[in-house]
Amino acid sequence: MSALLFLSVLLVLIALGMPIAFALLFSGVGLMLQMDQFDSQIVVQNAIGGADNFVLMAVPFFILAGEFMNAGGLSRRIVEMAGAFVGHLRGGLGYVAIFAAILLASLSGSAVADTAALAAILVPMMRQAGYDPERACGLMAAGGIIAPVIPPSIGFLLFGVVANLSITRLFLAGIMPGVMMGGSLVIAWWLVSRRASVQVAPRTPWPERLALLGKGFWALMLPVIIIGGLKFGIFTPTEAAVVAAAYALFVGAAIYRELTPAAVYHCLLVTARTTAVVLLLASLAMVASYMITIADIPGQVGGWLSVLGDSPLALTAAMMLVVFLSGMVLDFIPIVLIFTPVFLPIVTAAGIDPIYFGVIFIINCSLGMITPPVGVVLNVVGSIGKITLAQAARGVMPFLLAELAVLLALVLFPALVTVPAGWWR
Repeated sequence: MSALLFLSVLLVLIALGMPIAFALLFSGVGLMLQMDQFDSQIVVQNAIGGADNFVLMAVPFFILAGEFMNAGGLSRRIVEMAGAFVGHLRGGLGYVAIFAAILLASLSGSAVADTAALAAILVPMMRQAGYDPERACGLMAAGGIIAPVIPPSIGFLLFGVVANLSITRLFLAGIMPGVMMGGSLVIAWWLVSRRASVQVAPRTPWPERLALLGKGFWALMLPVIIIGGLKFGIFTPTEAAVVAAAYALFVGAAIYRELTPAAVYHCLLVTARTTAVVLLLASLAMVASYMITIADIPGQVGGWLSVLGDSPLALTAAMMLVVFLSGMVLDFIPIVLIFTPVFLPIVTAAGIDPIYFGVIFIINCSLGMITPPVGVVLNVVGSIGKITLAQAARGVMPFLLAELAVLLALVLFPALVTVPAGWWR
């Protein structure tokens, strides 16, 4: 009963156009009233506690690092470097987009920021070379959602905070699945582009390649610093975010000299606005999370899923289906904040590794960003590429299927996550 009430109130409020953060708040209050336990002090205490978390300090710094990288020229140099090594292949600009997306994902945990940077640089180039704009934009979108999977990842930060899990372990466990997503895009792009009649760029001479590699060296060092620092315990994820922002500021301003004081101010402003949205969601979602626990909604949902028997595989598949369908109508962060407190007790009781579940859960949430009708990343590439949402949805379809195949493989074979994750320990 409590689970149905919570879900009904949430969906009705969202359908009426209420912002997700306040819909979560009133859904939690609805549970309080239904259980005759309403207390305004509990609401306020949980809302404050939701934002008063040391780990969440990493969110604004990782967002700021991404803004500094785009404004300071780090992202552009990554794209130029990828173009020098694979741009001469048939369909070469597509491979440039994929490899640049993987590299950018290791610099910034934001799918929207990475997609915008890639699309702004590569979509005009691909149009001019004769590529189908729909396919080009679809590839940018599918590459952009690798960002929440390869560390540093804002998605893993939020999941780790809500689930009370090691964010460092989540970060390291996401490396191999993120690379697998990139590999699936390479295969899909090869199948899509092999018959396309497009201009092929000339092969870049090795001296020029080495020169571009040298220019991109400072950008490439950032993921080495972050992952190395986390692996060897030099700093925590929150400290890693501060290091990333400071490093991107230094490189963009002092080495590449593209980050002006006006650009720094703009980056700070955008970061403040984005952070306010994220932290408001995290704050008010804690009220809902508290009442989900008090009302034993995980136990009720677990009862509904008991028809699947004692099969962890069937249970995982069912939860992934729910998350995927939710991704069609909800954005990334609300899905993480709504479903993590519901699913994690069920996962733990079933003996499923919570780190493994966190990885496939975040991948699934990422896929929601390229599935219509919401598809926030599709909207980004559509606006940059000057195509409609429907056209972007058609263009992304083969790449969405490729990444879904990766998710299915991870569900069927958990060792694809757990074994590589063990290498980093």
